Amino acid sequence: MRLPMLASGEVDTQQFAQMVDLFLESGFNYFDTAHGYLDGKSETALRECLTDRYPRERYILTDKLTDTYFNCEEDVRTIFQKQLDILGVSYFDFYLMHAQTKDIFQKFQKCKAYETSFALKAEGKIHHIGISFHDKAEVLEEILSTYPAIEAVQLQFNYADYDDAGIESRKCYEVCVKHKKPVLVMEPVKGGKLVKLPSEAQMVFDALHGGSNASYAIRFAAGFPQVMEVLSGMSDLSQMRDNLSFMKDFKPLDAKEMDAVHKVNEVFQTQHLIQCTACHYCTAGCPKHIPIPDLFADLNSENQYKDGDGGWLYAIHTKGKGKASDCIKCGKCEHSCPQHLPIRELLVAVAKAFEKSVR
Repeated sequence: MRLPMLASGEVDTQQFAQMVDLFLESGFNYFDTAHGYLDGKSETALRECLTDRYPRERYILTDKLTDTYFNCEEDVRTIFQKQLDILGVSYFDFYLMHAQTKDIFQKFQKCKAYETSFALKAEGKIHHIGISFHDKAEVLEEILSTYPAIEAVQLQFNYADYDDAGIESRKCYEVCVKHKKPVLVMEPVKGGKLVKLPSEAQMVFDALHGGSNASYAIRFAAGFPQVMEVLSGMSDLSQMRDNLSFMKDFKPLDAKEMDAVHKVNEVFQTQHLIQCTACHYCTAGCPKHIPIPDLFADLNSENQYKDGDGGWLYAIHTKGKGKASDCIKCGKCEHSCPQHLPIRELLVAVAKAFEKSVR
């Protein structure tokens, strides 16, 4: 979902290939993609930089079935085969029922998506069936009880969301423990939010004289016993090198570091920032082409730093695209938001902050 990108909007495949090489050379081998990531460029970049360059046994490859790409049972096999063809492989190690919520789960049931995926597993085209999940713990309990053959659960899991009432990371993790399902962690640094911290929080980590902000966040997630894999979307070689530096010889957070994480989270929670992780699911169906995550980041920047850069960034991000006030309140964005944000209300706040005509 997050790869090195060129100014043209294409994936920087030269740098990405270097990242793949370094990753594999360092003993790591898990790659995660989805058909809609980067408007389809993620899968094609993975073929160019990974699957066409390395034997199949060198890596573990995960892809996902997303609800926007099927409307009936027959469509599931069609999109699955398309994904195999794009990536140039004969099977997926993991295939996840993507972004499961109560509503999306109902569509998967109606279209027999789980049953079709289990059939594909029986045919040898999938080795493990899992889900990626974005809802409350009670919904996860329902899904795992309905389909006990699910083998892994991908959760949004980080120290900021651990006890968040909207995300319920801890409660969802506990459901996985109850059902004995390995956890794949996504958003360990919350889309970068746990890297660029408020100054008060930054001072807490600086006092440790230790690793990077990302290292504390990723090690927090990786330290839980049910966690099998921590996914980190790395956008350049420097991020790759940093992650490798503390994960190659992994050590969980010690008591002092855990205390610092709790203090940082206390500061972070007082900022009242929009908890957008910039996954861009909301932009895919926006009829007004509003760059929603960018505009939320602009407002967060303005509220956090109060340096005027938010308005300057807003002008850049809306050039040739939809403004916040262009929202027609159709609600498509909110239906696809994993964070369950009231996007339409938040866009009103963005417009009031940056557009003089609506103040």
